[in-house]
Amino acid sequence: MIYCVEDDASIREIELYTLRSMGFEARGFEDGSAFLAALKAQLPELVILDIMLPGLDGVELLRRMKAAPDWADIPVIIATAKGAEYEKVQGLDLGADDYLVKPFGMMEMVSRVKAVLRRCRPKRYREILTAGNLVVDLAEHTVTADRERIALTFKEFELLRLFLSAPGVAFTREQLLSSVWDIDYSGETRTVDMHIRTLRQKLGSYGAMIETVRNVGYRWEAEV
Repeated sequence: MIYCVEDDASIREIELYTLRSMGFEARGFEDGSAFLAALKAQLPELVILDIMLPGLDGVELLRRMKAAPDWADIPVIIATAKGAEYEKVQGLDLGADDYLVKPFGMMEMVSRVKAVLRRCRPKRYREILTAGNLVVDLAEHTVTADRERIALTFKEFELLRLFLSAPGVAFTREQLLSSVWDIDYSGETRTVDMHIRTLRQKLGSYGAMIETVRNVGYRWEAEV
């Protein structure tokens, strides 16, 4: 999960759209108060933090993060205005891992996000999928919800992996059969329905995140 703290709605939305299209989970926040509240509920893998924010500015938010034991190790990329050399230096001195100078390109942002994640979590950042406190460890092939281990069959695990890799995307039953079973699988699509039903049951409250899309199939509810 990547948090984008940006008060300009148009910039924030394009950041989120780009990150999600590249396979990342992302949430946006328009001010520091909402961001801090979210930090208390879920820790992100990385934060893209605009320095110029209303109320609590980015420098103060960065200072609070680095002073809190639970937040200090979260990688931060700061976004500064062109020519704001002092803000950039101040942010790096406070512990920011990298910086972007506005206006920046979205591909540059993605490149810097990947580079920081590689440095901070060399072998792990692409192997963990999360939705709230639901954690899917692709390397260990484990699933936990609110820190409780959930036992899934191989097909259930693959369905969940596919959903979390593309939240908000509606998959047809045929697409799920092709991706999770075999492209030449000749069984009926009710096989998918049966596995979705058991997966929902095993996920408990998180099972409601698997939405039925009428006349299409299923999707994982995208976080806003």
